[in-house]
Amino acid sequence: MTTSTPVLLIHGLWLHASSWADWADLFGAAGYDVSAPGWPGDPDTVAEARANPESIADHGIDDVVAHYAGIIAGLPASPILIGHSFGGMIAQRLLGQDLARAAVAIDAAQIKGVLPLPLSALRSTLPVFRNPANRHKAVSLTAEQFRFAFGNAIPPEESLELFEKWAIPAPGKPLFEAATANFDPHSPAAVNTGNELRGPLLLITGGKDHTVPEAVTRATLKQYRHSDAVTDILEFPDRAHSLTIDHGWRDVAQASLDWLKKQSL
Repeated sequence: MTTSTPVLLIHGLWLHASSWADWADLFGAAGYDVSAPGWPGDPDTVAEARANPESIADHGIDDVVAHYAGIIAGLPASPILIGHSFGGMIAQRLLGQDLARAAVAIDAAQIKGVLPLPLSALRSTLPVFRNPANRHKAVSLTAEQFRFAFGNAIPPEESLELFEKWAIPAPGKPLFEAATANFDPHSPAAVNTGNELRGPLLLITGGKDHTVPEAVTRATLKQYRHSDAVTDILEFPDRAHSLTIDHGWRDVAQASLDWLKKQSL
């Protein structure tokens, strides 16, 4: 009996795991065994997450990595990881630890060693950083803040629709950890980029992304220069941080599928 290759979809900050529903259907139809488990403390629904933000609060990068490592340990085979934003960072950490056979990191949050921090990225995360106490809290975005951070390349009406459908509070802790990564020798944002034996990695960047600008993704690519393992990059010039959930999601998902096929995965 042949076991289907598992695919884990890992969401980032401010989006609920159920926002991966269309991706799960597409990858399932392609023959993969797909799941989209939430972060530790994530409630089952968007409504519950909004009503109980304290359940999400104070979970850091190491907590999330350990959470998904535990899920991976229970799978029948090594999975393919697809992560968006901070989920892309988590996917890279797990791949660097040889816990996955491949990873696709979409507009991934900056890992340790990445220096560019464009002004748009600072503005996108200002709702968290304006109050140091937010390190231990869950922080929500307003519709206007979501529009700048996620929906700046789509019509305002669509951005509002996505906000109302998928946006949830997010823990502030991972953002504080990433912001201080280059000053912390033991930063949880550190990835084993020199791993020669890891599986292939695809970095996807949206050319209009305010939250994780293209410069951050290209600087991430350079962090892998000391490894001969497959590390590819793909740019969607006219897309922003909502590229996994907006009307053009299928283009990104299909490109990910096509790349996996090229890797014989």
